[in-house]
Amino acid sequence: MSSPTGPASGLPVRMPRPRQPGRHRRPEPLAAPEGAPALVLAVPGTPAAPTRSLAEEVVSIARSELPGLDARIGYLDGDDAEFPTLQSVLAHAAEERTARYEQAKASGLDVKEPDGPVAVVVPLLAGPDSALLRVIRQAVMDSRVAADLTDVLGPHPLLAEALHVRLSEAGLARADRARLFTVATAADGIILASVGGDEAVQAAGITGMLLAARLAVPVMAAALDQEGAIASVAEQLRSSGSQQLALAPYLIGPEIDPGLIEEAAREAGCSAAEALGPYPAIGKLALAKYTTALGIAPQQPQGAPVR
Repeated sequence: MSSPTGPASGLPVRMPRPRQPGRHRRPEPLAAPEGAPALVLAVPGTPAAPTRSLAEEVVSIARSELPGLDARIGYLDGDDAEFPTLQSVLAHAAEERTARYEQAKASGLDVKEPDGPVAVVVPLLAGPDSALLRVIRQAVMDSRVAADLTDVLGPHPLLAEALHVRLSEAGLARADRARLFTVATAADGIILASVGGDEAVQAAGITGMLLAARLAVPVMAAALDQEGAIASVAEQLRSSGSQQLALAPYLIGPEIDPGLIEEAAREAGCSAAEALGPYPAIGKLALAKYTTALGIAPQQPQGAPVR
């Protein structure tokens, strides 16, 4: 029998677990706010099954990081059948939000009319590409939907990490500088290939400095879409002492024809790593752009420390 101060003697008392104090306290799990805008991934390039698989993996990573996230995919060159266009995805998101509001109101619920952006559009681009960003902005305008457009994903330390991993997977870089083994094919000079002109090269150069710190080899950025730029940078690296070069695409993949990477590697006389693709950091960075736009991100995702 219980007393005014608690259960009778001999019965276990279940007490709430106190929150761990200090800076090592486990953070409270973050979830998408109710009624939050959709995250719409704007995917460039010619739609194809590999592109869809890549985009779906990116949004899957984002959903796993933020439970309750409404994440969708819109293709810049979609056909609205198998590959929905960015405009149609935004319009559908707006229609669904209006329908939810009207249904709740019809049910007698005291609900506030939705306001604010219907979606946050995140370009699936590692670096700035003014031509593609113009297409994305125009698609958002053509949809006539209130939507926020974020910056591209880079530059960011996590992209340097992703480039490092892709180079190591191709046998062109050591996976870990701290380990006592060598890679016979490891490059002593890296060409960081981007698209989008001079602005893209400058942005890639920032991530390139982070990559150079990880690998302890020179890294120079060059534009895939400028004739002779890759060969010119390759010559600069060789003239400064690098003998074994590698091409690292500062690209997610869908934004260019894969043949351009192979052609650039032949032009530079070196091997190439794969594009970044659906590396986990891509999904985390896309989510970070979304949560920052909404003001619900406690912090940006951090890159791995240089080894």
